[in-house]
Amino acid sequence: MLFEVLRNPTYQRLFGAQIIALLGTGLLTVALGLLAFDAAGGEAGVVLGMVFFIKMVAYVGLSPLANAVVSRLPPRRVLVAMDLVRAVAALCLPFVDSIWQIYLLIFVLQGASATFTPTFQALIPEILPDERQYTRALSLSRLAYDLENLVSPVLAGLALLFVSYHWLFGGTTFGFLLSALLVVSATLPHRERAQQAQPFLDRLSRGMRIYLATPRLRGLLSLNLAAASIGAMVIVNTVVIVRAGFGLGEPQVAMALGAFGAGSMTAALLLPRLLDRLDDRTVMLAGAAVVSTLFLGLSLGLGSFTRPGWGGFLALWLVIGFCYAVVLTPSGRLLRRSAQTADLSPVFAAHFALSHACWLVTYPLAGWLGARLGMAETALVLGLLAVAGVLTALFLWPVRGDKSVLEHVHTDLDPADPHIANAVRTPHGWRHAHVFNIDDRHRRWPSH
Repeated sequence: MLFEVLRNPTYQRLFGAQIIALLGTGLLTVALGLLAFDAAGGEAGVVLGMVFFIKMVAYVGLSPLANAVVSRLPPRRVLVAMDLVRAVAALCLPFVDSIWQIYLLIFVLQGASATFTPTFQALIPEILPDERQYTRALSLSRLAYDLENLVSPVLAGLALLFVSYHWLFGGTTFGFLLSALLVVSATLPHRERAQQAQPFLDRLSRGMRIYLATPRLRGLLSLNLAAASIGAMVIVNTVVIVRAGFGLGEPQVAMALGAFGAGSMTAALLLPRLLDRLDDRTVMLAGAAVVSTLFLGLSLGLGSFTRPGWGGFLALWLVIGFCYAVVLTPSGRLLRRSAQTADLSPVFAAHFALSHACWLVTYPLAGWLGARLGMAETALVLGLLAVAGVLTALFLWPVRGDKSVLEHVHTDLDPADPHIANAVRTPHGWRHAHVFNIDDRHRRWPSH
């Protein structure tokens, strides 16, 4: 059962905090659009575009830095502090009187999110050490994100029937405060932090060094590029395809995005059983290969008389949403498998930054190409970029080297070093096996 993981009281509280914070963020998105229109009128689109750009810059630039700064602090303090920062920033937004203040508050809010999210994600593997349970938690997280996209606009619309949009910021603030209370009420594991004695620059680069030195994570980054290429096309250009291509209205735009979300939720429900039978590499590469192929086919359909009908387009968006979630949902399993407990937080922070860097490229690319070349050509370019991501992942993440525990040899450690307490002495050094970590000072890399 997918929901059996909620029997864990600690995870239950943290999952509740995640859902409430996501709903608050969804209300914020609606309120920001209305605030931008009040502040800039016809230039509201420019303001919102800048807001989303600031969000991605904060995610990419601040996540590893913030992780290095807060690595000495207990996770509970970090999560509660970041929720409070986000609550204060949201509460200030209704009182701004110039556009630069919106940009500043959004940077503060998203910077806090760039600290909160990797810290939160790194806690879940410690709370749920069983991989089967952790897989179900990842699927629930995917479901939460998709449901937020559906539920938040509905809640915002209902609220706007009775109050002005300024009160939506109050709902966002309340959501972050309630999230902080749930984190406080949860019993979090005590974490020994070996990196506390390390210099700041070493802590700052630790997650990136581990991430980029691990074959499966380099492959994961390539697959994130493929997923971002597809996701950017859907998020940015669905409205153009539906309104200009099919000549339909706003309800049909919502219907198309809903089909994409329904496909993603279906994948989240089915993935736990699928991953019980197949390995992550096979599932993720298959999903990425299928969605890349579909996009190349879409580019041909949009540019010819074989354009799919409205029903075919909805079915296509449903399948694309399914494959999109298949590629992204298992990411946490790979991160967990590639780092020791003390390194989970910096590795999750590195992934958070690098994966959003892919979106920082594909979002403006999808918009710029769509405006200048047309939808068929944009789908072709982004589809080819996704194919490149899949092929790169195949090269960087070979199947024969994808082991949870890797055997390796040390030549420069003292025999009394506890790290090699159970190692076997060989003519070449001390041989043993454990979860791969870049700081283990290998004589040679394991065969990948």
